[in-house]
Amino acid sequence: MPRTHISKSHTRIYYLLLYLYNLLILRPIHYLLLLHKRHILQFQPVTYHCPPPSKLCLSQLRKLPIKTLVLDLDETLIHSQHNCIIPYDFSINVKIDGIPTQFYVYKRPHLDFFLKMVSEWYYVVLFTASLETYANAIATQIDPTQKYIKKRYFRHNCSVDFTGYTKDLKIIQKDLSRIFIIDNSPTAYKGNPDNAIPIKSWYADNNDQCLLELLPILDALRFTKDVRSVLKRNIHLHSLW
Repeated sequence: MPRTHISKSHTRIYYLLLYLYNLLILRPIHYLLLLHKRHILQFQPVTYHCPPPSKLCLSQLRKLPIKTLVLDLDETLIHSQHNCIIPYDFSINVKIDGIPTQFYVYKRPHLDFFLKMVSEWYYVVLFTASLETYANAIATQIDPTQKYIKKRYFRHNCSVDFTGYTKDLKIIQKDLSRIFIIDNSPTAYKGNPDNAIPIKSWYADNNDQCLLELLPILDALRFTKDVRSVLKRNIHLHSLW
């Protein structure tokens, strides 16, 4: 009987030490490795080869008024969560219904480069179904001087029904030939499906390339007279996300 007691005691000590080893050594090492990987990916040089437009294209572009690019926020440009499981880019503290709340925010890979590029081609607007206090805090971190994102629209600017929040693009631009939205939620643009580019929802995957993959089509759209003439051809893609 004494031997059995000693054996069980040793087993408990073994599992306790194993737990502490995992908690105090393995987890911090894993966290640091993830942080290092995010740091490398964030500062990895990115280029977009943009051939000089022909004289004809430049002439056509000068005749067209600048178009408006509307960007969603959550799961399109960023992902946020209350708990810090993996290394984050920044955190915000805001009051939600009067309660102080902290969010850990992750920027979609290549977001900074993406905003820099598209702001050279379009008048860029943020339109989110999130609360203003939350979205403003994040947008200010992403673009503190509003160098890229010129205007912001929030939940109170949306329409709402049983399917969720819908974003009416006409409150931003009456001429729908000159405006389009990138959003991960088809419900958000169900009123203007011909003015939308769907994007896969993002949940902090470091290997995501969606923003970079959009650059060629965004580069080309600025030369069209009516964005709907191009975007309506890909309406079948909306159901994929």
